[in-house]
Amino acid sequence: MESEKSNYGAIMVYFTKPSWAFLVLLFTVIAILSLQISPKAIILPFPLFPVPGSSELNFESDFDPGSCAAIFGELPERKLVMSLKDFGGVGNGKTSNTAAFRKALDYMQRFSEKGGAQLNVPQGKWLTGSFNLTSNFTLFLEQGAVILGSQDSEEWPIVEPLPSYGRGRERLGGRHISLIHGDGLTNVVITGNNGTIDGQGRIWWELWWNRTLNHTRGHLVELMNSNNILISNLTFRNSPFWTIHPVYCSNVVVKGMTILAPLNAPNTDGIDPDSSTNVCIEDCYIESGDDLVAIKSGWDQYGIKMARPSSNIKVRRISGTTPTCSGVGIGSEMSGGIFNVTIENMHVWNSAAGVRIKTDKGRGGYIANITIRNIMMERVKIPIRLSRGSNDHPDDRWDPKAIPKIRGIFISNIVSLNSTKAPVLAGIRGASFEGLCFKNVTLLGLSPNAAWHCEFVSGCTNAVFPLPCPHLQNNGSSTCCS
Repeated sequence: MESEKSNYGAIMVYFTKPSWAFLVLLFTVIAILSLQISPKAIILPFPLFPVPGSSELNFESDFDPGSCAAIFGELPERKLVMSLKDFGGVGNGKTSNTAAFRKALDYMQRFSEKGGAQLNVPQGKWLTGSFNLTSNFTLFLEQGAVILGSQDSEEWPIVEPLPSYGRGRERLGGRHISLIHGDGLTNVVITGNNGTIDGQGRIWWELWWNRTLNHTRGHLVELMNSNNILISNLTFRNSPFWTIHPVYCSNVVVKGMTILAPLNAPNTDGIDPDSSTNVCIEDCYIESGDDLVAIKSGWDQYGIKMARPSSNIKVRRISGTTPTCSGVGIGSEMSGGIFNVTIENMHVWNSAAGVRIKTDKGRGGYIANITIRNIMMERVKIPIRLSRGSNDHPDDRWDPKAIPKIRGIFISNIVSLNSTKAPVLAGIRGASFEGLCFKNVTLLGLSPNAAWHCEFVSGCTNAVFPLPCPHLQNNGSSTCCS
């Protein structure tokens, strides 16, 4: 009997404090026992839904880069290579280098059509305010190089709000520019030998906590209306607001990044592609006070009017933790539409949610053709959450009749250990979330009375434990989600 108890206890240790070896074994067994799911491999009992005004959108896109290199390959060689020191930079962590960065970029802009330019940032601590990049340009941080964001708000000037948001995301009117910014650029690289960009965001977080913020906080890096972008092999820390924000961009690669912020730092999302297409995010480690990755496309009537969707997005091999938000979030700002997204091979722990799709009345837009697969979660409160309840709007002109359309969500090969709650799937009355497919979803460690919460949703399941809600129990179809 003692031997049996010992064996039982040893087994239970794996479930309460799983080792990496056990997690890999468990995940592998589940994956082998099933065919890997994809939208093309499923016999659907419903068509891909038509979106009003979306006849020009290609929901059957062949976008599927084998790696991010398929979008942005080898680092380009630049004709001109210079050091920040050549422009008077001083790397002592105290002297402002705002003028040096701006002088360097002003000079290097002349080479944008003459073979491009590269600015090397040497070892040292380089304090600076905001500066704008140029086309055909590489910002390269050498090992030991640290760019420090100025703590003087005057060095983060106020710029116009994004047209798809209609105002600053946090405050009416304009917003602070990002520390590193660019608009209308092509062929831009931000990389290095594991250098660091530190936004020193605490002063901004305190303004938020104290409710004394006058304008929306700036991002660490924001590129607008740009294409062919690579951000790689660096550490980004302590962003005042969202960390990496490509908006109205195409052909964007973010890979090999470490992104860190205190777990209570407000709205410090890791990577937020926004109204952008052909985006690849891979091999990143993220700790933040908000979503590790959040896919967006504009806010309420402003996003609906601009109608600039986020599409053809691949997110893979991301690991990290966020105690207040999700590993990957889609929305809630999704009014321009989001489609053709693949999220795979993630590891999320000690987080509020693993995967979350969030929206509400007033958003309009649509979310379609989303594939989420091969996700490992540990101690995640709600592993899967598709819900309304955002209930924040840019102003009182939002339209409560603007109902988002959610359809074609494929979720497979999910393992969650020691979650607090079963999945929450809460659609919107009059506009149910439809075409949900769950396959090979295993949630271990839930309390015996934990049950899926489902309302205004429909779809089907295959090989799901614990048993899902009746809304998803195949609805009499033998081919659904098979």
